[in-house]
Formats: sequence, C-alpha cells, structure tokens
Amino acid sequence: MDTTEIELETKSEPENPELEVVRFLDHLTLERRLSAHTLRNYKGALQKFAHWLCQESKEKKLIKVDRQIARSYLIEAQNSLSRRTLANQVSALRCFYQFCQTRGWANSNPFKNLSLPKAEKSLPKFLTEKQARSLMTAPALVHQDSNQADFLATRDGIILELMYGAGLRVSEVVSLNHEHLDLPNRIIRVIGKGNKERTCPIVSITASKLVQLRKSYSNDASLHAPVFTNRSGKRLSTRWVQLFLKKCLKIASLPQDFTPHKLRHSFATHLLDNGADLRAVQELLGHASLSTTQVYTHVSVGRLKNAHKLAHPRA
Repeated sequence: MDTTEIELETKSEPENPELEVVRFLDHLTLERRLSAHTLRNYKGALQKFAHWLCQESKEKKLIKVDRQIARSYLIEAQNSLSRRTLANQVSALRCFYQFCQTRGWANSNPFKNLSLPKAEKSLPKFLTEKQARSLMTAPALVHQDSNQADFLATRDGIILELMYGAGLRVSEVVSLNHEHLDLPNRIIRVIGKGNKERTCPIVSITASKLVQLRKSYSNDASLHAPVFTNRSGKRLSTRWVQLFLKKCLKIASLPQDFTPHKLRHSFATHLLDNGADLRAVQELLGHASLSTTQVYTHVSVGRLKNAHKLAHPRA
C-alpha cells in the first residue's frame, strides 16, 4: 500500500493528505508493521474524519482539531456507525493524535478519554464439529467437474484445513511460503499480526497433502515461493479465499454469512470443548492477551457440561 496517497471522495476535501497523516501511515507500515487490513481501517478512519471536517467544521486541518470538534464528530457518527465500528474508528483517531502529540505537531489529543457508547457484546459464531467435517469435504465437490480437479481440490482442501485445523487467519494462510513449512515435524511457522511469529502444529493428513501439493503441483517449489497459487502461479489473495469459502458453504448447505475468521473461532471453540488448556489455545491463536482468548470459554458449552458432569456430585 502506498501510504503517500489518500484519495478523498469529494471536491471540497483537500487534494493531498496532510503531511502528518502521511508520516503516521508510514509509521504504521514501516515501524509497527501492521497488517494490510489494519492499515486500511486506520486509513479509512482518517479519511472519514477528514471528509466530515471539510463538510461540517470550520476547522479543516486535522492537527488543529480541539475536543469540542471531536465530541461533535462523535455525536454525529453515532447516527451512521455501529458502536463497534465507532469504537474502532475513535481508537484509530486517538492513536493518530497521540502520534502527532508526541512529535510536537499537535497540542493535545482531542479524542483521549472521550466517552463512547458501550459496545454491543456478541459471542463468536462457530460451526459444530459435524458442520466442520461437512465443510472439509466441500472442495472436492466444488471442483469435481474441473479439468484440474485433483490440483484444485488438494490446494483448496488444505486452505480450509489450515484455517480450521490450525487456527490460521486467512491472511496468514495466503502469506505462507515453502520456507515456513516443516512438514517432517508437522509444524508451520506463521507470521501473524504485528509481524509476530508463532509455531502451529498441523495434523498428519494436512502435512501429507502439503507434500503432495509441492511435489506434484507447484510451478515453483523454492523456499521463498508461495505455497498457494492460482493456475498462473501467482499467490492467492484473501478475497479469493473469501469467495471460495462461499461456494463451499453453499454446496455443504451451511450458513452463507460464515466467514474465514469464523473457522478460526470454530478451531478455538472445539479445542476448548475437548479439554485444551486456555493458555495453549492463546499461543496457538497468537493472541497477545489472554482476555482475547477467554471469549471462547463462553461458547464452549460442551466443555462446561463435561466439567459439570465430572465434578458435581448430583450430575
């Protein structure tokens, strides 16, 4: 992503981004090494706020914004954004102004300690174990009439298995190179959020399929080459995986609103249901904080029932 370009939507907005915005996005990209998805969110929050300033505020420069302007934006944004989206955008703006303040470009952080509407609490959605097994068979059915059925079913089956069987994010799956695979030991090295590295075990059948994919179907099996490519040998995109999952959900008669990230939810939930330690699940998911992982304890009904059955004298 070229952080020197922020296209604004209306003619009334400035033609070029403020220098502070450019430097902030460079900081996120080069120093903090945030994911492309997170960078888009930060950039979008700044764009939306800059657009609002040009339309609704007398002050047009971001670094001159005061607390009263920030509060006015917050009040108006509540009419068009969900509470969760609003919280994410305010977090991005707060981070921007903190960056500017520490460098002496802004006198204060107008979004610091602003009260936000309490975000709605929603539990993660996940597949049942039966549904997950059904989904894993879908790639072969999707490609059964293709002239490259063996290659496509192998490649796409592995992708689903890594998201559900190893808890990988879709961005982590498509970013895999052959150098990240240690197939004899059935582990893969994953570069996650914030460029943090973690090691994830994989099941033997997935390791065997990865060996087959590399030996039989990879145009380039060198260490730095991507594991998952299209027919032209180019790395698959996260968008491609999202669209392919929709096809698999349809053919497996599963809810169409299911996303790749919900396979990760299913991975964590099923581990906890079957007695996995919460700390171990945290490490497998690559969560920095245990509190992020603890949300899955609320949906692990099977584990709670089993604990009750084993521990309560009247169970």
